[in-house]
Amino acid sequence: MLQNLIKSVRKNHRLFSRGFSLSGNKNTEKLADGPLHGIRVLDLTRILAGPFATMILGDLGAEIIKIEKPNSGDDTRTWGPPFINNESCYFVSINRNKKSMAIDMKRGQSILHDLVKKCDVLVENFVPGTLDRFNMDYESLRKVNPKLIYLSISGYGSTGPYVNRGGYDVISSSLGGLLSITGPRGGEPCKVGVA
Repeated sequence: MLQNLIKSVRKNHRLFSRGFSLSGNKNTEKLADGPLHGIRVLDLTRILAGPFATMILGDLGAEIIKIEKPNSGDDTRTWGPPFINNESCYFVSINRNKKSMAIDMKRGQSILHDLVKKCDVLVENFVPGTLDRFNMDYESLRKVNPKLIYLSISGYGSTGPYVNRGGYDVISSSLGGLLSITGPRGGEPCKVGVA
């Protein structure tokens, strides 16, 4: 049934049909019979926290279906340099062992709901409330698949004064005061370097 769904998607949306791996073999890092073998995860994540989490699930044997924006894909596809085979090393490093489909969230809701019916887990890291507009929030999707495990990752949780803010590292470093102790003495704050 999933193959028929993929054929349907190919007619209407761009499909990235390969997984991501630095070695070029899409399953080299995956545990073929890992503890999550047989679990299917719908990955609605981007940037870092979500893609890293779903990559680990894939490493442990789960089948990961990553949904990206049509035409551009995940924002991190263009983050570089460095690039390897014209792909961002950043993107490749956190998206191995995944299948990727580009689906417009507004026009492709029926396709996304069909995928939800076939998945065990959904992982998303949008600002809380964003997916409500696309009928992809937990309350909507539990009617589509009552057994679905729905995981939301956010920078500031689902309530509170910062609920509508993105959770990027430079923002949390600023709010936490870390940037005030980095950079040149007497100079402007600067982002902490990569170790």
